[in-house]
Amino acid sequence: MFLKTFPVSESSNDLKGGVDVEELTAAVIEAEDKEVLIDEIMNRHGQEILQLAYSYVRNRELAEDLTQDIFVKCFSALHTYKGKSSLRTWLWRIAINHCKDYLKSWYNRNVTPSDQECFVTYSQKESVEQLVIRQDEDQQLVLSVMELPMKYREVIYLFYYEELSIKEIASVIEVKENTVKTRLRRAKELLKDRLEE
Repeated sequence: MFLKTFPVSESSNDLKGGVDVEELTAAVIEAEDKEVLIDEIMNRHGQEILQLAYSYVRNRELAEDLTQDIFVKCFSALHTYKGKSSLRTWLWRIAINHCKDYLKSWYNRNVTPSDQECFVTYSQKESVEQLVIRQDEDQQLVLSVMELPMKYREVIYLFYYEELSIKEIASVIEVKENTVKTRLRRAKELLKDRLEE
């Protein structure tokens, strides 16, 4: 959906000592070099956090700034990670809360961003004609999703783009699973209506 901004780690998920970054515990976090740990977390999750921030603010530069702020918060709060959820879920909760805080802030209410572009990447194997058709369809879909109210947009994004389960979404946005299901159903209805117009 976006241009690559964060490098994706092609290496294994292991930190020094053979610990998988997704299986971190509070004890491992205390023992690990926090700078190496945050670098690995940024390499593994930077792109998806950037895309999540973009889904909230709809501005690439602002999403990049928020993503940087989110990782600063993550670095500062690493000692609070207790291992009750996956590291990814913990990081997403920080990201979502930070984006929501930004949307409620004085700055957001009083300053208007100038960039309203959608960034989409495509396979090089498509023909030019297929690419143009797909770009148009994708752009219509992205714009329709971005026009949804936040509570519907976030569940659509997390379910379809990030492929989180209903249970994971409920944990990340801190609502009941049935609420997530209802919001997904309503969001699909709204999208269907908008795309049929």
